[in-house]
Amino acid sequence: MTKFVIESHFRLQEWVAEEKSYFRDEGLDYEFRELIRSTEGQHHNKVNEGAFQSIEKGRQADVSCACHWTVNVAASNGHAKLYADVYSVAPSGIFVPADSRIRTPSDLAGIPISVGFQSGSHYSTIQALEPYLAADQINLTFEDGMLFRRMELLFEGKSEAAALFNGPYYFAEQLGYRKIIDTTFMIASMINGDPAPDDVKHYFRALKKAQRDIDLRPELYTRYYKNEFPERFHAAMDTRRWGPGERIVFEPYSREVYEQSFDWIEKRGIFKDGTMGDGSYDRATVAFGRI
Repeated sequence: MTKFVIESHFRLQEWVAEEKSYFRDEGLDYEFRELIRSTEGQHHNKVNEGAFQSIEKGRQADVSCACHWTVNVAASNGHAKLYADVYSVAPSGIFVPADSRIRTPSDLAGIPISVGFQSGSHYSTIQALEPYLAADQINLTFEDGMLFRRMELLFEGKSEAAALFNGPYYFAEQLGYRKIIDTTFMIASMINGDPAPDDVKHYFRALKKAQRDIDLRPELYTRYYKNEFPERFHAAMDTRRWGPGERIVFEPYSREVYEQSFDWIEKRGIFKDGTMGDGSYDRATVAFGRI
């Protein structure tokens, strides 16, 4: 029998479920993989490439995740199935150095903001800044790579502004970087290949137990962030000060949400014409019932 492959995506629930044996308690025969710490963050050193491209190439895990906008379009193109029984919400924001002249969202006009290409930070930065800036004033740069690389370049003084979420968001706050605006965004799970529906439900039931633990006593579990960060950052991290990060919501990702998101992406031209797929909720999603 093939093992169910779990690829960690810098959220606490998977580490809590792994170390408290919730996956095994659910009877899941699985393999747990981690990519950021084991590659010293090199996994995120990508230029003009982001979450959509990694899905397009094919992910190895049976269940993985990305921002809901990207999963929405990827599933519309047949690259995976959006798993519609749950979604999650991540804390995110745009950060600048403490001594930056940038004080308000309006001050970001024309300033290069480091985001991941066709990733959550890309869409959420536009979404958050639209009430303040015209489209031609929002200056996004995709040259600085994915989450951990963007964080490091901000810390090194090589980036004027960067969009960060989950652990790096809290780390930047701890180190005194100024948050200009929150850009919280939804994350969708997706099914790769053809895993057994029962295995998918076992996986999410384990995460549901972990989410309950985190909700009850978050201070006991923020230490798990160190499992995701390259070791060169560990000495400076005080995870006792950090929040719980991404929260899994065990409610459906509905047709209405899917269609509104698809329409939002299309109107902003984030993908080239004709590359977003047909936008059919029924063909793009899969659901296995209440967890």
